Amino acid sequence: METSGPSLKSRIEELEKEEIVKALKECNWVMARAAKSLGITERMIGYKINKYGLRVKEVRWTEGAAEEHKTGNERKEPH
Repeated sequence: METSGPSLKSRIEELEKEEIVKALKECNWVMARAAKSLGITERMIGYKINKYGLRVKEVRWTEGAAEEHKTGNERKEPH
């Protein structure tokens, strides 16, 4: 049996990561609020953040890079 594309497990993990990032952004990166909005515990969201290596600066930079790519504008990170 041949498989094509990403596995179900990797697709589920990507969806979970996207939903966690979305919840964190909506809650200004307050883990307790984001966890509550997702219906999971603070401990679980902390585990998932570590599992996926999520960091505020990296997520914001990724968004800025995506916007920069779309518009062709250069964006610099504040020090």
